[in-house]
Amino acid sequence: MASWTPAATVGGIGANRENPGRYFYDNAIMGIELLEQARQYDVDKFTILGTICAYPNHTPVPFSEDDLFDGYPEETNAPYGIAKKALLTQSRAYRKQYNFNSIYLLPVNLYGPRDDFDLETSHVIPAIIRKCIEARESGDDSITAWGTGEPTREFLYVKDAAEGILDATERYDSSDPVNLGSGEEISIKALVETIAEETGFEGDIEWDTSKPDGQPRRKLDTSRAEERFGWEASTPFREGLRETIDWYGTHREELHE
Repeated sequence: MASWTPAATVGGIGANRENPGRYFYDNAIMGIELLEQARQYDVDKFTILGTICAYPNHTPVPFSEDDLFDGYPEETNAPYGIAKKALLTQSRAYRKQYNFNSIYLLPVNLYGPRDDFDLETSHVIPAIIRKCIEARESGDDSITAWGTGEPTREFLYVKDAAEGILDATERYDSSDPVNLGSGEEISIKALVETIAEETGFEGDIEWDTSKPDGQPRRKLDTSRAEERFGWEASTPFREGLRETIDWYGTHREELHE
């Protein structure tokens, strides 16, 4: 049989700043013990989900898997990123000593239906979707976004990520890490403007520059996934964004009860 790790104890920049100890401990213990128990119980194959937060703060763009250990992660993400990156070392060590088959995937920032829309813990896409819809409905003139809007990010639709995880689990057998991403880079400013357009919010976007920007740029080299197990993302960004907005519009009352 095969297995994989649960998602993580995770949140956006604010949650990372508030919970560095918890995010380090929970994710390190969760991953390390799951992998060890899988080895002890003779699981045939174990798929580990790492995080893009594990990359060094100023990794050359596009991020290559070969650069993963070339520096310290961005400060707000470091406890979480290092906890998850430790599992790659464990994977390689277990393959060498025990011949245990595990693989390590690095999904970029995910989004899609069933995301976390709680403003205390959510990532940027669900947070801005919620802010725009609530502002539109209440007639507010503006919304506030964190930082300067200058950093860039790459996003992967959740269905594409699921397909990549399954393809890798079925076809890939190496401890070399593999990026999973769309290969498309967008600034936070352009992202927020796009979400405003798609949600019908026509007010102003104010930037709270007292809040952190996080890592300056994120864009992955996704060629290894295509070369090793024939996977590449297929969902256009606006299409995935509309599906996410539609899902939230349908389910938000039950989410916020």
